Amino acid sequence: MKRILLVLLTIVVLPQARAALDIQSWNLPNGARVLFVENHSIPILDVSVEFDAGARRDPAAKAGLAALTNQMLAHGIAASQGGNGQMTEPALSEAQISDALADTAAQHGGSAGVDRAGVTLRTLSSPRERDAALLLIARMLAQPSFPEDILNRDKARAIAAIKEALTKPEAIVGKAFMRTLYGSHPYALEATEASVGAITHDDLVAFHRSHYLADHAVVAMIGDISRDQADAIARQLTMRLPASAPGSSLPALPRVEPIAATEERIPHPASQAHILTGAPALARGDPDYFSLVVGNYVLGGGGFVSRLTREVREKRGLSYSVYSYFNPLAQEGPFQVGLQTKKDQTDQALQVVRQTIAAFLRDGPTEQELKAAKDNLIGGFPLRIDNNRKILDNIAAIGFYRLPLDYLNTWTANVAKVSTSDIRGAFKRKIAPERMATVIVGVEK
Repeated sequence: MKRILLVLLTIVVLPQARAALDIQSWNLPNGARVLFVENHSIPILDVSVEFDAGARRDPAAKAGLAALTNQMLAHGIAASQGGNGQMTEPALSEAQISDALADTAAQHGGSAGVDRAGVTLRTLSSPRERDAALLLIARMLAQPSFPEDILNRDKARAIAAIKEALTKPEAIVGKAFMRTLYGSHPYALEATEASVGAITHDDLVAFHRSHYLADHAVVAMIGDISRDQADAIARQLTMRLPASAPGSSLPALPRVEPIAATEERIPHPASQAHILTGAPALARGDPDYFSLVVGNYVLGGGGFVSRLTREVREKRGLSYSVYSYFNPLAQEGPFQVGLQTKKDQTDQALQVVRQTIAAFLRDGPTEQELKAAKDNLIGGFPLRIDNNRKILDNIAAIGFYRLPLDYLNTWTANVAKVSTSDIRGAFKRKIAPERMATVIVGVEK
């Protein structure tokens, strides 16, 4: 069975990438939102269940709680009890969960990002294997036991990783950059040795009870099942989850505030300086999204054909790699430009980056650059949805961020209609040199 699944995992669904994706969506009586794409090309079902349970929901003193809670879901399942108090389903240990997944040749994943957290499942669509794997995931989501000994083990591992990261310039610059951009906003929270060390079993139980709720669940599915089967599966995955208390909701998050131009230089013995510059810029669903995507391809997202690469690397040899990108989140995610350079070239490289950004903000792309960017983005779009796993990731994001259901079907058309004036206007609305922060790690003391 495992060999069969491994073969199937290598099959890409190219026809799906070329055809319009029919995303069906509905809400369950318990409030869960479901998105489903029916695809019978291979006997596989891919599922994700996500919640508003990412790092932005961490308590400030216990940053890392969202990640630990998600990680611990697969490390123990509590026994189920019937109305008479009798056990109806046994407790499962970490090893038993792993064995049960292996017995059905299923693959389980879990992650906690900035905004969202959840689990994924890839299983054969045959009823015996599929039903066994889905039952396990449903119990994992609703009945985690958070065993104390494994919690202590995972905390120790997390703390060791934090300590190691503090020696690496790329980790240091990334953390400092987010702190500079977001200040006291939850997007700036970072797990520390103290915050992870303070997390208890009761904290995990409370976080899970407050955030892994049926009416907050977004269930995304693609695969070899029918619409009726998808509805039954979504109900199975969420029926054990608690509902929000009447009239309650998660606390509103503070606004992302504009920043002033700042520069922070952090000494480090690394052989090169690591530079990040940028600002909070783009939220999911922003009408400027496509103009910024196309424009950024010209500025720094197009690899060797971007302006930043031409000015910083090709003309002056100041860096092997330089890039820019937008990371849209529920609230304004960062616009970021990054590079590494020799320490004695730091100021020159930074000056060239700033001049290149300023010129782009002033003039925007040329018509030739615009056409090349659109051709590359449109031509490469099928690779974004050329297999079921990629499609699942996309429809999960559509569901969580409440993007239009035809988002993928209209993506290339939205790129195609972007003009140079659209790009100039969007960049001027979102990016200003006087509101960009810069962090440099690797300067001399």
